[in-house]
Amino acid sequence: MNGPSPTAPVGVFDSGVGGLSLLADVRALLPAENLLYAADSGHAPYGDKPQHVIIERSLAVTRFLLDQGAKAVVVACNTATSAAVRALRAEFTQPIVAMEPAIKPAVAGSRTRVIGVLATTQTVAGDNIARLKERFGTGAEVLLQACPGLVERVEACELDGPRTRELVTRYVRPLVERGADTLVLGCTHYPFLMPLIGEIAGPGVSIMNPGPAVARELKRRLEASHLLNVDGKAGSVRYWTSGEPSKISEAIAKLQGQPVRVELMT
Repeated sequence: MNGPSPTAPVGVFDSGVGGLSLLADVRALLPAENLLYAADSGHAPYGDKPQHVIIERSLAVTRFLLDQGAKAVVVACNTATSAAVRALRAEFTQPIVAMEPAIKPAVAGSRTRVIGVLATTQTVAGDNIARLKERFGTGAEVLLQACPGLVERVEACELDGPRTRELVTRYVRPLVERGADTLVLGCTHYPFLMPLIGEIAGPGVSIMNPGPAVARELKRRLEASHLLNVDGKAGSVRYWTSGEPSKISEAIAKLQGQPVRVELMT
């Protein structure tokens, strides 16, 4: 049986619209790739769900994307990565590319040797971030900050309202006051809040978004599997959701600045 063609699409999924930040990084680096984006909004947010539920949903959405012909799948969700990536790689033979909070480069670049990691409650409590902290946090103080409520603000496209500003201030200021000069974005929703996070953190604080590094890892994996699309044409994007398509279409249009068609994932 022949494997997938290099012109086959890459699947990308998240619990909602946060993974669009990573989708943009992938499109910037790999403009020829055809992309499939699945927002599991009918089961969002993942951050407060039990691990077995996140695993079940991650397997179901990945299977859906592979059924649509995906040659590789990007888990554009730190919570799903922490809870389910091992199950996904055990179940499927296609390349599975996952998120990873940028603790290693953050520690390496920190002047104060104090960094803050902003993430969902589930990610903060997960084994993955504990391993990263133990492996790369030697000689530094790594402050983990759960940020309940921020995913919902991005899903509602409330990127700079009073409630969003209140939450970001509550989560960011204590990290800065404890000496953090670098903040790691441990959720793909949070890059949409970078202007606000940067404003509240102040000019002396660096903000690290792992999205571009994940896009580079996807390129490396596709090259290694001889699946990189090099036909030179601009790739297409199709969108699905397990939630209400019209609602997700409206949110994506606001976040991306252009209207899109969203199909119901079945």
